[in-house]
This record gives sequence, structure tokens and C-alpha cells, in this order.
Amino acid sequence: MSVFFAVLAVAAGALLAARQGPTAVMEALLSAGELIGLVIPLVIVAMVMAAYAQALLPREAVERWLGRDAGWRALFIAIAAGAITPGGPFMAFPLVVGLRAVGASMPVCITYLTAWSLLGIQRILIWELPFFGPEFVALRLLVSLPLPFIAGVAAGWLGDPGGR
Repeated sequence: MSVFFAVLAVAAGALLAARQGPTAVMEALLSAGELIGLVIPLVIVAMVMAAYAQALLPREAVERWLGRDAGWRALFIAIAAGAITPGGPFMAFPLVVGLRAVGASMPVCITYLTAWSLLGIQRILIWELPFFGPEFVALRLLVSLPLPFIAGVAAGWLGDPGGR
């Protein structure tokens, strides 16, 4: 997969150079460097957070509350946690990796990420309400609310390849 993205980056750079010249390529590379400088610290903090979660959370408790045999309760916990988790994928994804490593089931992790994507309270308050207004947001939430639950149930039906 890395090779594919490397080839894609080289092709995009060649196309940019052909269309706008080498100066545009250098500007794009400088912009990429600035973005890397912003993202790397977030990734490091997120990885440390995932490692701490793995070390701090007792496997027995995670399996009891979020494991394969936790039932419906685990899906509702995942929906609530996903909705209130702040930040972007740099926070949510490593947290899921950490929880998965200490016993959270695949359906719970899928439910959490789906709720995080669709029901994030911070995104609703900061972006959606000001841009779209309460009627739009209420309708979007109404149709989106069952989706994390459906995703988790479907993941359970399709199986848990990790066996947790």
C-alpha cells in the first residue's frame, strides 16, 4: 500500500511540475513539510495514549464491559463514548487500537468509530449548528442515530475475525 501512495505522490508531483513548473512543486513540498510538522506531534501523543490505555485498562474489565460477550450494553457504551470523544482520527483510531488490544470486540470498536464519525458532539456544536441550523442538525441526527448500532450489530453477524 505504501508503494501505491509513493507512486501516486511522484505522479502527482510530475503532473504539477508539467502544469505549473518546478516552483509549484517546491511550494507544495514546503507546505507538506509544514503539515508533517503539525501532524507528527499529534500522532506521537495519540500513540502514547493508546499505549497507556493498554497498560492501564485491566483486560478483565474491558472484556466484561466491551468484549464479545458484553451484549447490547457494550454497543450503547460505544455509541455514547464515540459521540463524546473529541478530536480527529489521531485520537479516536489509536484509542480503538488500544481498546482492541485489551479485549474490546470488533463490533464494539466498529460501533464506537461509527458513532464518533456520525454523532460527534463537538462537531455538531462547533460546525453543524452554526452552518446548518437546528432543523437540519435535528433531522441529520434523527436519521444517523441508529447507524452506529446497525454497524455494530452487522459486524457481530459478519463475525469477529480477531475472536475477541
